[in-house]
Amino acid sequence: MNETRRLRRMDAHHRRHGKNTGLNLVSLMDIFTILVFFLLVNSTDAESLPSTKSIKLPESVAQQKPKETLVIMVTDKDIVVQGRKVESIAAILNSDEDIIPGLKEELDHQASRSQVGDDNKGQQDKEITVMGDKKIPYKLVKKIMMTCVNSSYSNISLAVMQKAKNKG
Repeated sequence: MNETRRLRRMDAHHRRHGKNTGLNLVSLMDIFTILVFFLLVNSTDAESLPSTKSIKLPESVAQQKPKETLVIMVTDKDIVVQGRKVESIAAILNSDEDIIPGLKEELDHQASRSQVGDDNKGQQDKEITVMGDKKIPYKLVKKIMMTCVNSSYSNISLAVMQKAKNKG
């Protein structure tokens, strides 16, 4: 058969350069490395609350995971907001006021700090998590919640330990 000059040229080109092309593994390894780091950084499923040995949280069957919010820790001696002591428990329980002054002042300060970057949220309900021992008196919990609501933190969550599911 007579081959045209073009067919001979294409045939020679294919013999010279080969028909099989390999994968560029360096590029693939770079892409997979970036993907692995991205997944490692963004793989946290649940937000963790600060832990302290002086607080024994009540147990619950709640399934909802904690969100990243402002945390109030109620120990046996003090009320701590974001790691800062704001009031002592003894002074609160001896007081007849429904609002805790030191806590209100700190919550107002935290609210003013968070509003600087949140122009589009406006006066939306702010979220807060109360982390307290299961033996704290209800009177104290009520005062803390009243103070939160008074400082425009009306979306209040109580931190609990998830109860182990019974297998049976």
